Amino acid sequence: MTTTLDKPIKAPTFRHVSAGRRLKNNLATGAVWLCFGIALVPLAWVLIMVVSKGYHAVLSTDWWFKSQKGVLPDQFRGGVYHAIYGTIVQSALAAVIAVPLGILAAIFLVEYGRGWLAKTTTFMVDILAGVPSIVAALFVFAAWIATLGFPQSSFAVSLALVLLMLPVVVRSSEEMLKLVPDELREASYALGIPKWKTILRIVVPTALPGMISGILLSVARVMGETAPVLVLVGYSKSINTNLFDGNMASLPLLIYQELANPEAAGRERVWGAALTLILIIAALYLAAAVVNKLLTRNR
Repeated sequence: MTTTLDKPIKAPTFRHVSAGRRLKNNLATGAVWLCFGIALVPLAWVLIMVVSKGYHAVLSTDWWFKSQKGVLPDQFRGGVYHAIYGTIVQSALAAVIAVPLGILAAIFLVEYGRGWLAKTTTFMVDILAGVPSIVAALFVFAAWIATLGFPQSSFAVSLALVLLMLPVVVRSSEEMLKLVPDELREASYALGIPKWKTILRIVVPTALPGMISGILLSVARVMGETAPVLVLVGYSKSINTNLFDGNMASLPLLIYQELANPEAAGRERVWGAALTLILIIAALYLAAAVVNKLLTRNR
């Protein structure tokens, strides 16, 4: 005796797509491509403008290996080696402070965060994410220089960059840690491994590729900040290796300084420094992609 369940079920066939639905789909696709093209126009225009006006400077060998020491405003000589050094040193010092704090905060929020402390930490990270760079610079000036009496220096700039970098590191690391499957944690706990060792040996290495990408992107983000260097350190035409005293140049500060130069050499240096900053940031983005790919492949 056969029942209804024994009878073969015929798979439903898709109905013919109506002309109206095809029209709507094509209109939506066209609108997306149109918006993409419109968004691409200013980006392409900026790149073309900066490259066309700044390529002459960056093609010079002196540009990368000499400073502006002894160069007059109307002379297009020397280079921006001192500004590149300042930009990299300030950003690297900020990363040394912000990255461990950001990763530890992200681990706390994902693995341990409960109650009022976690809510307060999340709230403060959200506040920092929306703080303008000029506010961070003024806060460091008021606390570090005006109150504690320390001089204007590159280290003060790095402290302001820490405030700008910290929420990016926390948020990117937090999202990567959340993507780690709970099954990995449970398997580790089942083997009797304590929680701290599970986080150190299982969770963090699994999330490491994405965390490194987020860290490099946060460094690239703060490299172009202008407000901290304007408020917290003065411009110098030569290299200053003292992070805690004296003026130190950076690419954003050099651009601001040369904008007041009415000579043609000043405009050349402005466009060249802008292109140099774009190239350095692009190299960091490329490094983030390469590191992410290599770590993902080797896992």
